[in-house]
Amino acid sequence: MRWQGGRQGGNVEDRRGLSGRAAGGGIGVVVLALIGYFVFGISPDTTQQVASQLGGVGASVEGKTGTPADEAGRFVDVIGANINDVWTAKLKGYTPPKVVIYEQGTPTGCGFGQAAMGPFYCPADATVYVDLGFWTEMETKLGASGADFARAYVIAHEFGHHVQSLTGAAQKVAQAREVGEAEGNRASVALELQADCYAGVWAAGASAVSGGKVALESGDLEEGLKTANAIGDDRLQQRSTGQVMPEKFTHGSSAQRMEWLQRGYRSGDPAQCGTFAAR
Repeated sequence: MRWQGGRQGGNVEDRRGLSGRAAGGGIGVVVLALIGYFVFGISPDTTQQVASQLGGVGASVEGKTGTPADEAGRFVDVIGANINDVWTAKLKGYTPPKVVIYEQGTPTGCGFGQAAMGPFYCPADATVYVDLGFWTEMETKLGASGADFARAYVIAHEFGHHVQSLTGAAQKVAQAREVGEAEGNRASVALELQADCYAGVWAAGASAVSGGKVALESGDLEEGLKTANAIGDDRLQQRSTGQVMPEKFTHGSSAQRMEWLQRGYRSGDPAQCGTFAAR
């Protein structure tokens, strides 16, 4: 994937090397217990519920904001800036989220974030949180691709949750959970698959908004699909428990995740990401 010459957004808060703490004593444990099993991308409805129950937890550490000097940090900044450029062109009134990179753990508006959660979006502070160590975890333990686009897909998925927060789609899941767990899980799957589709929409528009400086190359989409396949609920449940329980899905099956990533990429149109209607 080409990205080295892409525009730098200069709006990444780098908390690496800072000591995060679970404000309020034990909040990190509470958050993990409430969220339960997932890979990357805490659903906006879930984090909003957590933030509400805990009264919101503001960040008690502050890193340096700008463009990180190291390659891994610059990658997050350039990809994030490009995603923002695509959505600014496609969504009227789009406002970029904040981006924080950290190590091991950090306070957030939704409670204490930990690396074990994977990258996630917190609607309470409109921020995408990324522990860069997750890439290694994703590749060595889950069998996902280590290619640049595979990592960019994960970032774009989280930005997709920010788009859903802006459009009101995230609220549909909170409403569904009021009906019951089964309906809530179905709505959560629709939300996550839509975020996958939105990641595909970004990938389709990346080159046009950057003059070709950020763009997919041959084989990149296949690497993204490999990652989508590795993080489907069915694959993860099989790996974790030895059985597949569709009624417990919250992110969608491997086949579904690949399908919606491709659909977004082939159409380049967020209007084609109608996962709520499709379900």
